[in-house]
Amino acid sequence: MSADPAGAVADAHRREWASVLAATVRVTRDLDLAEECVQEAYAQALVAWGDGVPARPGAWLTTAARRRALDLHRRSAVAARALPLLVVDEVAPEPLGAPGGREPDDLLALLFTCCHPALTAEARVALTLRLLGGLSTPEIARGFLVTEPTMAARLTRAKKKIAAAGVPFRVPGADEMPRRLGGVLSVVHLVLTTGHTAPAGATLVRDDLLDRAHDLARLLRSRFPDDPDVAGLLALVLLTDARRGTRTGPDGELVLLADQDRSRWDAAMIAEGRSLVLEALPARPVSRYAVLAAIAAVHADAREADDTDWVEIVGLYDVLAARWPSPVVALNRAVALGFADGPDAGLAALDALADEPRLAGYGYLAAARGELLRRAGRPDAARVALEEAAMLTANDVERDLLARRLDALA
Repeated sequence: MSADPAGAVADAHRREWASVLAATVRVTRDLDLAEECVQEAYAQALVAWGDGVPARPGAWLTTAARRRALDLHRRSAVAARALPLLVVDEVAPEPLGAPGGREPDDLLALLFTCCHPALTAEARVALTLRLLGGLSTPEIARGFLVTEPTMAARLTRAKKKIAAAGVPFRVPGADEMPRRLGGVLSVVHLVLTTGHTAPAGATLVRDDLLDRAHDLARLLRSRFPDDPDVAGLLALVLLTDARRGTRTGPDGELVLLADQDRSRWDAAMIAEGRSLVLEALPARPVSRYAVLAAIAAVHADAREADDTDWVEIVGLYDVLAARWPSPVVALNRAVALGFADGPDAGLAALDALADEPRLAGYGYLAAARGELLRRAGRPDAARVALEEAAMLTANDVERDLLARRLDALA
C-alpha cells in the first residue's frame, strides 16, 4: 500500500470498494444509503491516512462506513427515506454495530442482487459496474454510449425496483440457483468484454473492468467449484486477460493478435486457463464459456501466429453456432474461415451476413470485410469497407488502427 494518502485511497478504491460496500449494505439494507456512507468513508480516509495508512485499509473503511450508517440511521428522516428496505436473508438483519466478517457471502449477495432477473439486462450490467466495480456514473455512461443523466436515471430506477420488489440481499438457495447463476455469469462476461475492448474512448483496454471481471470470476469459482459454466468463465477470463500487456504498443496504439509478443503473455494465467478448459469441456451440456475459452486456448497454444490451428477454431465456432447461434458468432467464424480456407472463403461467409439487421452499424463487420478484401488483393473495395468501419467505430485506438490500414492501402 502506498505511503501517499491519495495513492493509498485510490488503491483501496480499486481493491476494496466492492467488499466495503457489500458489508455496508448488509447493515443499512439500502443501496443508496450504503453508497453514500462508503463514499464518505473514502473521503475521510484522504484526511485520516495522512498520519499513516492502516495495515488493513478495507477494515478501516468498512468500520468508517458502518459508523456513518449508524449515525444517519438514528435520524428519523433517513429511516423514512430508506423504506422500502432490502430484505436481508430470511432472518433479522445484522445489527448496525456488528463487526462483520462475512465478506465472500456479502460480495456474492451483492452480485446476485445486482443481477436479479427483475432488472433488464442493461440495468444488471450497469448496476454491477456501479456497485461492484466502483465506476462513476459518467464512466458507465461512456461505456453504454448514453448521456450521464440517462445513465443516472437508469441506475436510480434499478435501485428503486430492487427495493420495491423486495429483492433479497442474499445468495440464492439451491432451488433458485440454476436459473439465477446463468444471468450472473452473463453479466461478468459482459464486464470482461467491455474491459477487453472499451466501446468508446481514448484507451483500448479498461484495466478496472478487467480486474473486476477477474475478481468476480474467482469469487464465483470459490463458491461453485464444481460448476462447469463457472470453470469455463474463469478459464475465458484468464486466457483472454493473459494477453493484456501486449495488446497496445508504447504509445497506446493497438497491436493485433498476430503481431503481439507472445513471450510476454502471462504463462501462469494461460496454464491455469488451459486446466480449467480441460475440466469444463467434457461436461454435458457443454458450457458456452468453455467453448469460448477453448478458442482462446488454441491461440495461446500457437508459438507464432502462423502456427495457429484455424481449422480447430472454425470447428469450435461451429459448436457455438449450433448451440448458441448469433450474428457475432457467425461473424467471428467467417473471420476464422478466412484464415483456415483463404480470404475468399471468409468473404463468402461474410456476404451471408450482409442483410443481418443486428449487425447494421456494427463496425467489426466492415473492418473484417476490409481486412479480407485487402488479403484477397482487392485494395479499392478494401478501402471502402475500412472507411465504413472507421465511421462506425467509437474507440479512438481502433479508429487509429483503421486509419493506418487505410494509409497503407493508399
